[in-house]
Amino acid sequence: MATSRCGCCCPLRRNRHYSRFDCDDEETPLLSSGESDHHGDVQSSSNKDYESLDYNDKLVRNLPFDLLLQEHERDKHFWIKQEIMKWVVTFMIGAGTGIIAFLIDFIVGKLSELKFMVVEKSINECSTEGCLAISLLYLLAFNVGFVLIAAVLTVIEPIAAGSGIPEIKCYLNGIKMPRVARMKTLVSKAVGVLFSVAGGLFVGKEGPMIHSGAILGAGIPMLSSTTCKCVDCRYKHFRTDRDKRDFVSSGAAAGVSLTWRSFFCAMSATYTLNFFRSGVDSNQWGYFFLPGLVNFGVFKCKTGDENCFLWTTPDLLVFLIMAVVGGLLGALFNRINQSLTEQRMQSVQQRGKKAKILEALLVASVTTTLTFIAAMTLGTCSQIMIPITTNGTNSGSEGVRKFFCPDGMYNDMATLFFNSEEIAIKQLFHQDGRFGISTLGIFFIFFFFLACWTYGVGVPSGLFVPSLLCGACYGRLVATVLVDYFEFEHSHLGTFALVGAAAFLGGVVRMTISLTVIIIEATNEIQYSLPIMLVLMV
Repeated sequence: MATSRCGCCCPLRRNRHYSRFDCDDEETPLLSSGESDHHGDVQSSSNKDYESLDYNDKLVRNLPFDLLLQEHERDKHFWIKQEIMKWVVTFMIGAGTGIIAFLIDFIVGKLSELKFMVVEKSINECSTEGCLAISLLYLLAFNVGFVLIAAVLTVIEPIAAGSGIPEIKCYLNGIKMPRVARMKTLVSKAVGVLFSVAGGLFVGKEGPMIHSGAILGAGIPMLSSTTCKCVDCRYKHFRTDRDKRDFVSSGAAAGVSLTWRSFFCAMSATYTLNFFRSGVDSNQWGYFFLPGLVNFGVFKCKTGDENCFLWTTPDLLVFLIMAVVGGLLGALFNRINQSLTEQRMQSVQQRGKKAKILEALLVASVTTTLTFIAAMTLGTCSQIMIPITTNGTNSGSEGVRKFFCPDGMYNDMATLFFNSEEIAIKQLFHQDGRFGISTLGIFFIFFFFLACWTYGVGVPSGLFVPSLLCGACYGRLVATVLVDYFEFEHSHLGTFALVGAAAFLGGVVRMTISLTVIIIEATNEIQYSLPIMLVLMV
């Protein structure tokens, strides 16, 4: 197997019974330092030998820890302190992941708020011919600038591109991935996904959060870093591959819990996130019952509407048909994305770092231009309905965009395109105002193909929330057709949007039970368990 240091550099490596973590502090690169620096980017698996992790404690020993055991051989409290330290380290991983998630969410919100405020102000003040071009230039300047930062960061640390989940899966399955758990990767991933989302790309931040938590899980227990040489405490505990794998799993679980509000590490991460969000957002420090970063709001019929049901037994037949179509759409998404990835590897990847940056800027420019033109020319004005508010959650009126519509009305296309993906999902789930069939169809086509093109570009990105939004639009489109042409007056539009989101997401990620739990947790409605489970199983 290939290793990063020879036996001359590390005498302990001459003894095969001792772990490489006796020498390496954070991670063992797959290539020698000179070879890695020469090529820069992470090479393909065909050009290098991958090193496996050693989970057998009987064969792989930790010499510093063994010496420590000899010193405390008669100390009755040593193992108690050892177990307590595991809990302390796990808490630190969760709290650190929560702080990173809060900062990402907070800064993305502020950057998006600034961007949309400037653009919307320019549009509302537009009174002369051609002034909309200035508004488009403002939007392009924001989005291209943000995406440029994200693309440069992934050039600096190539493994930070994408969601990071495949790399973490490989690591947990015993494959030593290059540079997957370094501090440099964490900074590039966290800051990069922040600017990718704020830059208007159709990507999510959920996968990168899982990767960020896993990196903290790899680094915090060892209290050292190969990236930052000043951090080197030479902590003697938890230095074997098995210990590191356990803490990486805890960090990944913390990243999942932050997204979906889903035991000790995940709990500490969620509470840390809610502590800061409650203070910054509502000045109620210490309120721990906020939903996760992705929540679907409250599904509820309008007060006094006795003919409204969230779902009925006859609706199950429609849900099953939607499941089949949604699964096929998800499979089509994967197939197109696979073809684009193969073409990207043959064209963009072979042309170096500049080509990767230019591709990201091209995707950002095309996405911004198409969405702006669609919102300005293809949107229709609809009446703003009274929102349903439960426990302080404004479900319906949050993020409505007026763009050239009279008072009391909103531009349906602009409301979907000129908001964050989470707010757009809430609009499709809870806005009782009308989204036209043409609006939903155009938005679905644009979002489907642009998201498919975007996923794989050289920026940190996730796919979970974009898939949910695309599926929610598909479900709302089906519900609108049923109401307009088949007199399904009893149908709750948000339920069909939720089922469509589950069907499309299930077709993309191909998960069943775990995805059912995640969606039910996000909706906080156990009565949706049967239709969602049926849809995902189909």
